[in-house]
Amino acid sequence: GRDRITSAALDAVRVPAWVRTGGVLEGEAWLWVVDFPLFEENEDGSLAAGHHPFVMPHPEDMALLDTDPARVRGQAYDLVFNGTELGSGSLRIHRSDLQRRIFHLLGLDDAEIDQKFGFLLGALDQGAPPHGGIALGMDRIVQRFAGASSLRDVVAFPKTTAARALFEGAPSPVTDVELAELHLSLRRSEG
Repeated sequence: GRDRITSAALDAVRVPAWVRTGGVLEGEAWLWVVDFPLFEENEDGSLAAGHHPFVMPHPEDMALLDTDPARVRGQAYDLVFNGTELGSGSLRIHRSDLQRRIFHLLGLDDAEIDQKFGFLLGALDQGAPPHGGIALGMDRIVQRFAGASSLRDVVAFPKTTAARALFEGAPSPVTDVELAELHLSLRRSEG
């Protein structure tokens, strides 16, 4: 089956089964997850970005972009500690010709690419160096090392289940001036 569906379904069974059978993780287990697919296939067979459309393809897979793009691996990675993803990142495309090629594989034509991403391609044409990074989830890191059972126990400014931030009083009402400035209007939902 499709990996994104089957993996999620298996994970929904695997973790509760492990917990029910008294599974206990002793020690520390660190893992780098690599070789994510660059693309996923949509139901209609078209391609979608696996993570986002800016991930650099794996150098060994460049020829597959022409012959079998669904098999191309991206240079993306996750850092996992004892089963919890602590961070995620990737190397980014730094060449405008390759970025345009990826956009074409995703079904965008040149006009749409230039309209939506012309600024990026122009910047890449100026000579961007190879680059990448990782975003670490500090709340998850603190949760794991503090032994907290919930992110709510460690988040500095937690939200309620209604997505309200009590400390900041957010979200706050939007003024008519702010709405006019953004050319927006509000209408109440019925019911």
